[in-house]
Amino acid sequence: MNNLASVIVVSVFLLGAVGIVRAEDAPLLQRDNSGVNVRDRDDAAVTAGQQSNMKSDVELTRRIRRAVVKDSSLSVMAHNVKIVSANGSVTLRGPVKTEAEKDAIASKAQSIAGADRVNNELEVRNQ
Repeated sequence: MNNLASVIVVSVFLLGAVGIVRAEDAPLLQRDNSGVNVRDRDDAAVTAGQQSNMKSDVELTRRIRRAVVKDSSLSVMAHNVKIVSANGSVTLRGPVKTEAEKDAIASKAQSIAGADRVNNELEVRNQ
């Protein structure tokens, strides 16, 4: 019985070692947002952490987000853009698939917040 247990333990160990070797041989995944992360470290960059907690700003962000998510013609990427409101001004950031998506999101935000209150920093990603 001890021999059988030893064989099982050694087999499991070897199978685990093979998995580790395969994982080490796997190519590294390239992250496409490294440059964005560096850019967002700039003090002037608007990030989600700068979303105001004022009730009016939270409501403004909620209304714009609802309008964006309700639009089924937009991609998942477009549905996930950053919408940051502070003092009644809105900043839109993140990738979208097409120029049409960029325009549609900006239009929704402008109709809710006011055309002069929206800073559109959306980026079209070619995939």
